[in-house]
Amino acid sequence: MAELLGLGDKCGEGASGAPALAGLCLADNRLNLDVYPDGCHRFLQLFEGRQGEVVQVEFLRLSSNDRLLDTTLGILPHLKHLKSLVLKGGHVRDEFGSCRHGSLTSLPPDAGNLRCLTHLDLSFNSLSTLPSCILHLPSLRVLLVSHNSLVALPEDFGCLSKLTFFSAMKNQLKNLPRSIGELTVLQDLDLSENALEFLPEEVGNLRNCTELDLSGNCLSSVPDSFANLKSLRRLHLHSNLLVTVPASLASLPNLSRLDLQNNCLRAVPPEIQTSPFVHLRGNPLGETEPSLQDGNYQSSARGLRRFFLASGEDSFTVTSEGCKVVLACGIHFCFPPGAASDPLRIYFRTLAPDPQWVKLRHHDVLLSRVLELQPHGVKFQQEVQIWMPYTSPQSLRQREVVVRTFSGQSWSDLSTRVEQKKKSKKHVAHCSVLHFSWFLVVSRLVQNQCKVPTEGTLLFSSVDPNIKVTFPPGVTEETRNVKLQVLPVSAEEIEEITADAGCRASPLLCLSQDSLVDFLRPVRIQLPLPPGLTGLNLDRSRLHLLHGDLEGQTWDDITSQVVLEFTHLYVVFEVTHFSWYWLWYTTKTYIGGIAKKVYERLRMYQVNFIALQRKKDPEQVLLQCVPKHKVDPVLKKLQDRYRGPEPSDMVEMFEGEQFFAAFERGISIDMDRPDCVDGRLSFIFYSHLKNMKEIYVTSPVDRKDQAVKGQVSFYRGAVPKSIPEDASRRRKGPDSFWLATLPIKLPRLKPRWGENPHPLNGFSFPPLNLGSAETGYLTQANLLSIARRMGADWQTIGLNLGLTYQQIERIGYNNREDLDKQILDMLFSWAQQNLEDPDCVGKLITAMKESGRQDIADEVETIVELGRQKYRESIRRVGLEQESSTEDSAIATM
Repeated sequence: MAELLGLGDKCGEGASGAPALAGLCLADNRLNLDVYPDGCHRFLQLFEGRQGEVVQVEFLRLSSNDRLLDTTLGILPHLKHLKSLVLKGGHVRDEFGSCRHGSLTSLPPDAGNLRCLTHLDLSFNSLSTLPSCILHLPSLRVLLVSHNSLVALPEDFGCLSKLTFFSAMKNQLKNLPRSIGELTVLQDLDLSENALEFLPEEVGNLRNCTELDLSGNCLSSVPDSFANLKSLRRLHLHSNLLVTVPASLASLPNLSRLDLQNNCLRAVPPEIQTSPFVHLRGNPLGETEPSLQDGNYQSSARGLRRFFLASGEDSFTVTSEGCKVVLACGIHFCFPPGAASDPLRIYFRTLAPDPQWVKLRHHDVLLSRVLELQPHGVKFQQEVQIWMPYTSPQSLRQREVVVRTFSGQSWSDLSTRVEQKKKSKKHVAHCSVLHFSWFLVVSRLVQNQCKVPTEGTLLFSSVDPNIKVTFPPGVTEETRNVKLQVLPVSAEEIEEITADAGCRASPLLCLSQDSLVDFLRPVRIQLPLPPGLTGLNLDRSRLHLLHGDLEGQTWDDITSQVVLEFTHLYVVFEVTHFSWYWLWYTTKTYIGGIAKKVYERLRMYQVNFIALQRKKDPEQVLLQCVPKHKVDPVLKKLQDRYRGPEPSDMVEMFEGEQFFAAFERGISIDMDRPDCVDGRLSFIFYSHLKNMKEIYVTSPVDRKDQAVKGQVSFYRGAVPKSIPEDASRRRKGPDSFWLATLPIKLPRLKPRWGENPHPLNGFSFPPLNLGSAETGYLTQANLLSIARRMGADWQTIGLNLGLTYQQIERIGYNNREDLDKQILDMLFSWAQQNLEDPDCVGKLITAMKESGRQDIADEVETIVELGRQKYRESIRRVGLEQESSTEDSAIATM
């Protein structure tokens, strides 16, 4: 497995590379090709060149996002020895960061002939019905069809008599077949996030079920037959519409958790309410029905039930009664009574902003992540209130905070109120909406607006009341909306940028309207004269009126095209076209170029780059893009865990601009990173948001324990074809792409006595041997192989291994930019703590099974079985066969 992942590029060699390909990819009868974008193509090549070996494969993983999936499916029935088959989607993401479901809609009928298949994972696909061939798999024990579009299960679903684990979470199931009660050996059943309204009594026949998850459905009651589930340990019923629950649930002998949070329970049997393992938060216990008088929402708001969602939850249900919802990230919702006529399931998530999608306007500053609420476009009967926390910029002078929403085609700003929480002092942006889509918080220039009727009107700026726009009668045939924004520019800024004390400028004025037609009559604009000037001392030959075309990035001198009228303090002119206008007083002749230069600088935000090394693991390098005023606090905060060079010289960047980090001189980064292209990292910089990447830096293979020196250089836009040989000399020449270079030094790693250090897949960990000779060992390479396959399940696996919620949260936060690091941190931390536990391998297998990862559990069992065989062979060779027979029989019963 490790060889497959480390040298997988050889799988594309074609026929000439077939011998090497078979030796690497078919090791231990496993094919894990979902890590490659063309995995199905590689599989077809293998089948063509090494069919005899491919048909012996027992474990197969493919991505159902692969375009050649349909061709590959026809070969599956030939793999008669197949034990585990994974055909998952979700390996690619769309423009909004969502996992794209795979194209799988069915399986070949002959797939039912796979007599050895025990594990089948079809998650993140497009199944609307369960393929009928699945019901003919006699050995199937684990079935995962989560994140599909199933509306029902087959009536004879109970014929899967050996099934021990079944997950159909996040589908559209409305009911269950009565035959589900025939799954008598089923231990784990996950039907969360569906549309179940009732359950058949036969569910009570699942007497071996230990965990039952029915959360996120539309259940108003549960059958009394639940009292027969004597083996049940955990029952999840949160986020339903339950109004009552049977008292017999409290007497289930093995029940250790009963989650009834966020339901409609107003009264609960005393036996349940006093049980220590019952969770009831988010229920209107003891409350009376909220009273509505003439539809007055304010009078009934206090009676709304509250939902407090944990960090792992991603949905909740809204009924006609309304509710208040508080997400773990601090976002609040208020659904008034009657907002939804029928029970409605709301899904939510927060996304990192993608500049290809989130288009910031001029002078906008992004203050939050993107909030997505589904179903998109759902219409509410009454307005829903949303409170979004945001990062407050240093100064809001001449700026305002607004919530911006995306319709699927364009972004628009909502009417927003800014509030501050009394206790936490955090800022929140409050808005009201009638439908759901995507939302984010931005800071923009203060916007004044008005409607211009046929008879005309007057509009002035609240930032600078001296700026006025007069619309005369007859200016338009139909009423149109006009917006005005002003950016004050200080004389000090102009002088610093132009290095000319004689340059001055008025505030920058932006006018826009919702019509593509110019005004019928000229619109009169009044601008204040630049600072220090009056109509008495003005040299009119030095005064220029500029018109800005920001699409073309030009500023044109239109002084000769308009009539300028001067008063003691103002200049007045008339236009019919709205855009940007700027009044300049200067001795320079090429005024347009000066204005463009100044405008670009006004849009820039000053930042520093930092490159630091983690003290405990010097092969990890932290790159961070830090606003200039935050450099010292960030360095002080990180100095206990990191060491490294001082920050670079201050460099200026546009908000939303892309730049690259290129590693040079014998240093490379982990090429498996999804944001790594051609050995370089691509960043997007947004001001006031953290932009941090923790990079796994690896040295060349021939390092030979010597210290390695190198550098990381930052480039704006396209990376030059020939990187400067010594960019650390701080080039200031014509190469406008270059930003800065920082040195990196990887010190020689000092191994412990007896250790043979060598980086594996870009990470350095001490060698491990988990388990014992009798049970079989798991090595460091085995754990790295296992970690490669965990994916987003690592948190569940960690909890089942015995880690606490606090430990999981801390691991996730410390490595929040890198999923691979989260997985490795969790797995190797657990391994280090359990080195002395002889049963730790068994615990790992059990945790994998409890987490729904039978495929990994089977892999671990195969690895340790090989170890057991080698151990038995060794003791036979030394004449201990008779004494070991008892041990062998004990091992065989594990």
